[in-house]
Amino acid sequence: MSFEQMTIAELTEFLSEREELSAAEAKMLESDNRSGAKALLRRFYKQKELRLREEARLQNMLSEERQLQNAGFEAIAGVDEAGRGPLAGPVVAAAVILNPDQVISDLKDSKQLSAAAREKIFDQIVFNAGCYGIGSASHQEIDQLNIHVAAMLAMKRAIEKLSLLPDFILVDGGFTIRDCNFKQKAIKKGDDRSLSIAAASVLAKVTRDKIMVGLDKEYPQYGFLRNMGYGTAEHCEALSQFGPCPVHRRSFRLIYD
Repeated sequence: MSFEQMTIAELTEFLSEREELSAAEAKMLESDNRSGAKALLRRFYKQKELRLREEARLQNMLSEERQLQNAGFEAIAGVDEAGRGPLAGPVVAAAVILNPDQVISDLKDSKQLSAAAREKIFDQIVFNAGCYGIGSASHQEIDQLNIHVAAMLAMKRAIEKLSLLPDFILVDGGFTIRDCNFKQKAIKKGDDRSLSIAAASVLAKVTRDKIMVGLDKEYPQYGFLRNMGYGTAEHCEALSQFGPCPVHRRSFRLIYD
């Protein structure tokens, strides 16, 4: 059956199952004068363009990992944290060793994703990654150690939970992890430059958000469900009215007088 003999519904189904068209198929579709067929072909080419652009972006974000693999490293872990800035709750870190045979589409820095997209990609990372680990440091540890040291502690705990010993660690930010025995490299804005770090950023962010949702049920007056512990106007107003709760970081500047 030629394309012109297909209904628009049949043509839609046909194109939905294809990623490429042969030269002959493309020529036949381009000669179909129906407006619906022309619209479908335009959409097909647009989707192909977007798919190729996404594949190029993902491959570009694997450049750090590829350089290390070429140098002989195999198990490369990306590490990132979530929760340095909030006034309440823990800091959470994740470590991820990606499966080289499973590229996760739309994976990027967690801050560039909607909450729904993060949840979806979280599940894909957990299912497809070679292995992952999640660690945290409590608000008490943040107060005792300072946020930088506590974040490093959370990262170390995440690495310790990896089921596979990493050969090399890529760390988001300007600092490597202190007292860490693995070879490592700190990458500024690493969640934009390394797919492994981006994966870790998603796991850390989603995990911490779930913790804050749970804390919202205990302390609903602070709006943790909406602000995740960050110092929003609503949160600061609640601090002024109710004072700090047990999960607030006392070493941070809490204005509640």
